[in-house]
Amino acid sequence: MRKAIWIVPLFLLVVLACASLMVGSSSYPAGEVVRTLLGKGDDPALSYIISGMRLPRTFAALLCGMVLATGGCLFQAVLRNPMADPFVLGVSSGGALGAAIGLTFGLTNLTAPAMAGGFASAFLVLLLSLRHQSQTRLILTGVALNYLCSSLMTLCMMLDYDQYQRIIFWTMGSFSTVTFQGVRILAISYLLSLIPLTLVAGSLDLLLLDDASALSVGLDIHRARVTAIAIATFPVAVTVAWFGVIGFVGLLAPHVARLLVGPSHKRLLPLCALLGADLLLASDLVCRVILPSGELPAGVITSLLGTPLLILMLHRGSVRHG
Repeated sequence: MRKAIWIVPLFLLVVLACASLMVGSSSYPAGEVVRTLLGKGDDPALSYIISGMRLPRTFAALLCGMVLATGGCLFQAVLRNPMADPFVLGVSSGGALGAAIGLTFGLTNLTAPAMAGGFASAFLVLLLSLRHQSQTRLILTGVALNYLCSSLMTLCMMLDYDQYQRIIFWTMGSFSTVTFQGVRILAISYLLSLIPLTLVAGSLDLLLLDDASALSVGLDIHRARVTAIAIATFPVAVTVAWFGVIGFVGLLAPHVARLLVGPSHKRLLPLCALLGADLLLASDLVCRVILPSGELPAGVITSLLGTPLLILMLHRGSVRHG
């Protein structure tokens, strides 16, 4: 049973990744896809579709799912809030605001302003909450900043109505314009976050306790919280900068993983990453099946797939924390 908990998500990941390479506006058999990936295909157009478009898109969805699910798990531990997700401190709204400002000023590459907006939001929330080391104050500050960024983004849309559709599309996330450059940057940021993450996994278990219990075992609560938030914010900000805002993955995946392996973060974090990758790969695949001739934002599907499952879990009392 314990092996199945890991084997099933891994098997599903392989199946979804293969399907992602085969299915789209045009579908191709597995043998033809394999020959193309090995460089033995005779059709240059097919080679471009598989290697230049679908392969980076598959890797992007896989990595984004891992980043958002891991971030959700970290924020739920740090804030002791089962409804926290990677964007609770305004990373998503700050990134979207940065992109909106970039579009308003006519920038074609929105990565830098979006990333700057995401980091600035998270830094501002931490700075405002530094004096009062309370997770409740941290959450409320993040909520307030989310509203402020959303209002400013609406103002940007009204001032430059020609960019209205692009800004709206950005807020729902998409892999339609993914390149290997974005995939490489996201992979590097995620790998860099994994190094310190392995060092704080034990601290995350202690953060689930009340402050008095955590302090009694020698944990520096404030330092542990700031470290975990910084680890989560960096790759999430990169994700928002390159692929827009994709919600619900970081909220749902940790709850499902917690049901399967319990609250210990040494097992919880890797399973979260697997489930997040499965969810976002499946969502992106559904996007291409529903609207093969166009482009449906991935964030729409993650909400449509995740909301009923989360409501069912809440109804059954399956959502728990710690």
